[in-house]
Amino acid sequence: MNPDTPLFRREAPAKVNLWLRILGKRPDGFHELDTRMVRISLSDTLEAWRRPDGSGLQFSCDDPSLPVGESNLVVKAVRGLEAELGRTLDLSIHLHKRIPHGAGLGGGSSDAASVLLGINESLELGLSRSVLGRVASALGSDIPFFLWEGACDCRGRGEIVEPLSPGAFPWRPRLLLVKPAFPVPTPWAYQQWQNSREIPGVDYAARPMPWGDLVNSLERPVFAKHLVLADLKQFLAGQPGVSGALMSGSGSVVFAILQEEANPDPIREKIAAEFGGSTWTSVATVLP
Repeated sequence: MNPDTPLFRREAPAKVNLWLRILGKRPDGFHELDTRMVRISLSDTLEAWRRPDGSGLQFSCDDPSLPVGESNLVVKAVRGLEAELGRTLDLSIHLHKRIPHGAGLGGGSSDAASVLLGINESLELGLSRSVLGRVASALGSDIPFFLWEGACDCRGRGEIVEPLSPGAFPWRPRLLLVKPAFPVPTPWAYQQWQNSREIPGVDYAARPMPWGDLVNSLERPVFAKHLVLADLKQFLAGQPGVSGALMSGSGSVVFAILQEEANPDPIREKIAAEFGGSTWTSVATVLP
């Protein structure tokens, strides 16, 4: 292999939660979840190259705001594989970041899962999905989902994954993703859930859709601190051509489900005028 030719190049897709219900707090401190997640066309890109024997891991990212040390989930994923294999992996990995962090889109989790899959396939390790799932679940609750394709229902703390057949979930709409300039830390959102209260006048109710209810239990604590997200959800839900709106995961992205003929450009212009030019927007499609 040419040393300039990547060992692998993989897209790491973002996700949205079509519903996220917290069923209660578990004895281990995590929360019992019932959530349906889908992958979307917004993605990061990961590339890996071989390094000389004994040189270990080198990791880089084109987003200077992200740590590239041992706290990064990509690095943790490699370390998890090394522990499983009982040997060091001599790789150089570069992450091209497009998914905003602190957004509720699972960017870091998807990056970690893509590295697990990419290394397993390119080095022909032959590790089963159950083994990869064990490594993934030790790193983060969302990571096992990204080992699968298509829509999945996830339970437990998120690590129990039930893939849906394509026929059971043929829905492929466009989504308008909107993120204010601030992130929301996922651990904080879950910690605040139990003692949070609904804000009078804010609509948290489940919205019936053809595939189930559009609802998110984490809107309650997150909206209590960031009322602008409640305003954003209400704004999006009221726009022409929008079937519904919801915060994804722990936020801070709120997404609008676009009807087939909807034009997102006028909505994006209104968002910039109403919520400021620093508000990030992107149009994505639900992946099969």
